[in-house]
Order: sequence, then C-alpha cells, then structure tokens
Amino acid sequence: MSQPKPEPVRPEQVFDLAKQVIAADRFPYLATVQEDQPRLRPVSPVRTEGFTVFVANLKNYHKTAEIAANPKVELCYLSDHHDQVRITGVATVLDDRKTLQSIWDENPLLRNYLGSIDNPDLIVYRIDPVRVRFMREWALEYHEVDFQRPVDA
Repeated sequence: MSQPKPEPVRPEQVFDLAKQVIAADRFPYLATVQEDQPRLRPVSPVRTEGFTVFVANLKNYHKTAEIAANPKVELCYLSDHHDQVRITGVATVLDDRKTLQSIWDENPLLRNYLGSIDNPDLIVYRIDPVRVRFMREWALEYHEVDFQRPVDA
C-alpha cells in the first residue's frame, strides 16, 4: 500500500484552513495535567472568538482542580478529513459579567441545565492561545497559524 499524498498547504491558506477545522468540530479535546499525569477529554465550547475558546465547566469536575493547579492547556480539533488544529493556551476563569451574560443568553443548554447564571457551580474558562498549529491529514508537518491576525483579514 502506498503512502497517501496530502494536498499541499500554501502559507496564505493556513489561517482559513485552521478556522474551517475549528468550525467543523463541535467536540474538540481538552488536555490538562493532574500532577504528572496528562488528562484528556472532549469538551463543547460555548463560544469561539478567533482562536480564543470559551469552555463551560462545573466546579466539581476534575478539570477544575487541574486547571487551578496548572492553567496551561491544549485543545485539539479534528475535521472529518482528519486535518487537525492544536491550540496551546492558558485557561483563566471568565469574570467579565457582560461576556458571561452574552454566553449565557446564547446557550439554552446552559440555561436549562444550570437554571441561573449565578449558579455557584458554573465556571466558564477563557482559553487564550499562545500557539496555534494546523496539520493536513497524512502530512505529518505542522504549520504555524498567525492567531493574532484579525479574523476577517
């Protein structure tokens, strides 16, 4: 069996290709660390702004303590064609009430499940990227994404 030949990626395509992968994957994987043990789980982002990702959480979930101890995280998105985007970032608890209210208003599942934006169990993490990489299936080569570029540029 011959090795598949991935479609080449031109540098000017990387940003848009990465955005397409993110838009297509509703359940990326979030990696954290518990002491010296990596932990990985699917998450459902409640908002994405460019390459900044917001993830809702409950205080009693294991990732709460993991992120409190080490806020360095990584998200991995995978398309149906197995292209991937990896967002290495830092998670912080969202404390901006206006943004939290907007996320709350846009997410009926949050409202139905938690009942109130003031539910003490609710945490929304803002994951700010420090590095974003894109890889085409079978290419085995990452392309750096200029995540600081304006989204509509």
